[in-house]
Amino acid sequence: MKRIASFLILAFVAFSLQAAIELPALIGSNMVLQRNATPNIWGKADPQSKLTITTSWNKQMYSVTADKVGHWLVKVKTPDAGGPYSITIREKETIVLKNILIGEVWISSGQSNMEMPVRGFGYQPNETCLQTIMEATQYPGIRMFTVQKASVETPQESCKGDWQLSTPESVGSFSATAYYFAKNLNKVLNIPIGIITSNWGGSAIEAWMTQESLNAIEGLNDSLISARTANNQKVAVLYNGMIAPIKNYTAKGFIWYQGETNRDNYQDYAKLMQGMLKLWRADWKDEKMPFYYAQLAPYTYEGVNGYSLPLMWEQQFNALKMIPYSGMATTTDLGDARCIHPARKEMVGMRLAMIALQNDYAIKGLPANNAFCESVEYKDGKAIVKVNSLGEGGDLATLNAINQKMDGFEVAGADQKFYPAKGNIVWYQNKIELRSDNVSEPVAVRYNFHNVPTGTVQTIGAQPLLPFRSDNWPIDVKF
Repeated sequence: MKRIASFLILAFVAFSLQAAIELPALIGSNMVLQRNATPNIWGKADPQSKLTITTSWNKQMYSVTADKVGHWLVKVKTPDAGGPYSITIREKETIVLKNILIGEVWISSGQSNMEMPVRGFGYQPNETCLQTIMEATQYPGIRMFTVQKASVETPQESCKGDWQLSTPESVGSFSATAYYFAKNLNKVLNIPIGIITSNWGGSAIEAWMTQESLNAIEGLNDSLISARTANNQKVAVLYNGMIAPIKNYTAKGFIWYQGETNRDNYQDYAKLMQGMLKLWRADWKDEKMPFYYAQLAPYTYEGVNGYSLPLMWEQQFNALKMIPYSGMATTTDLGDARCIHPARKEMVGMRLAMIALQNDYAIKGLPANNAFCESVEYKDGKAIVKVNSLGEGGDLATLNAINQKMDGFEVAGADQKFYPAKGNIVWYQNKIELRSDNVSEPVAVRYNFHNVPTGTVQTIGAQPLLPFRSDNWPIDVKF
């Protein structure tokens, strides 16, 4: 009996020593830390205990004392990209975190089009699934962390998940858009990329925000917001469970693909995006943190010729002007009227990466982004659309350049009735001249302003002209 009792005592002591340091799931082996920065390392230990953290890349030792409830956090200094390295954490026990890389870290979030894995959903494939999975081991510099779904009423300190290497198994189950974004950064920059993805299909943007951040936005449709009671749409529940636990993790920026669920309050969407970014940037303590998002992809919704999607596109475009250090990847040429989760996720991730490479990493020679209507002039029975100056590589072209087919344009006169318009690109002026036999004196122009657009205008760099309307006439939308 004495020998059994002694064994139990020793086991208890060993367990107690093992439990002295608790690390969040994000702080672990295989992680990527932000380069040339002071990223946070944090966890829990015995109250008032003293810990030492040693980083192998510079042999520097940091000391920190846990607070009265055991929380501790220390900032470590990172060099330029490299690795693998290790971090040693000592208190009563010693924990060694291995195979750590230093590079660029990005946070991705959104609903099902961001959640959709590389292997696709049932009956909804990802176009380049097989090639991507087969090539996964060629990208050892990519590390991935998926935040497990958690809908809760109060902010959480931790989440479930772990850092994964780029293997066929891990890549197949990871967010396709996020992986392609990371893959293109890794290929061009040739440095490690860490990508943390926190997604929930069908989620509303309000679920990714706090009630306080919503209260700070004037003029919202509160009745629609309060009517959201699902566990992935209710105010703050996903922020609490899937953003709050990761906000200590130092990162470069955010990518976002969400909005389908918010078509019912499209009028508020730009303000909601602005409010969410204000909250997230405050959490990460960086008011200039980049934010790049995917335009919603075409889909039938309430009908092929419906308007709920182009009205959201307007809001997404308006958000560019409201949110500094932001960018939008266009998708009007990537949708599928029959499938809400279109298959061309590689191009979405590539376009998001293109924006980041241009804006944050000064990569030259990439195609110009976001061709949009700058102004419209009406003259001699024509509507003349001026497209923004895009610089090198930005002249307009059409997908069907042989016969200059220009679908998607409509013009209206004072009666507010729209008719298809014939167009002609004046490429050396970045202008498009439009006329219709049914409208002698046009006063308004729309382009691709339907849920499933047909227009083919794009830049030489294959960036679609953004949908637009020159009018602000009321539109009745039935969801």
